Amino acid sequence: MKLKWQIAEVTETIQETAQTKSLIFDVPEWQEHFAGQHIDIRLTAEDGYQVERSYSISSPPENGQKVAITVERVEDGEVSPYLTDIVEKGYKLELRGPIGGYFVWKANQTPTKPLLLIAGGSGIVPLMSMLRHRNLNPINSGAVLIYSAKATADIIYYDELNELTKKDGTLKTVFVVTREQPVNWQGYTRRIDLQMFEEVLGKMTTDYNVFICGSTSFVEAAADLLQEFGVSPQNIKTERFG
Repeated sequence: MKLKWQIAEVTETIQETAQTKSLIFDVPEWQEHFAGQHIDIRLTAEDGYQVERSYSISSPPENGQKVAITVERVEDGEVSPYLTDIVEKGYKLELRGPIGGYFVWKANQTPTKPLLLIAGGSGIVPLMSMLRHRNLNPINSGAVLIYSAKATADIIYYDELNELTKKDGTLKTVFVVTREQPVNWQGYTRRIDLQMFEEVLGKMTTDYNVFICGSTSFVEAAADLLQEFGVSPQNIKTERFG
């Protein structure tokens, strides 16, 4: 079925970091999505000029027509500065979705394998949808999140991720901060490497459902290292931006 454009109203905004903002929409004719999918947003200027951008959905399917995205501000972008700096509660935007069928995870899929999520920067957004979905559908198989950011201030959903990890003994979260770390930082301070996978994953099975999202260079490097670690490329799904 062909997706149609529809008008959605912003019901809430959340400033996640200095450069990222979540927008929660009420989408009356929304079709249930899968964790990992995205939407398109279209802006139209007074002279008729239109521009479209795709944004990953950060909310779980269980939220119904309350659909959330998290936008990272791109300094010279056509769309992201408007979404992060201007749009507030009550604004109405044109969107369509959900879109995508490859980079998705369902809590009830079988066979159940441990979940390994690797995020670089704002690549955490679709993976957050998966973690929120997983939290609402408890399963016995474990999950590991490795999240790399330039600075602790750039870690999106930091408090929520810590809370999810604290309440769920089957979820392990590892933060990697490559440039600016606070005093007494206990996490990793280097780029993701093979030794890190060995330390974090240990002798656990390599038969994971793997999802990697981030910049092209980040995704390619992480996927190559995972294969070197012993994960089958057939188990690795990637999504990249930029």
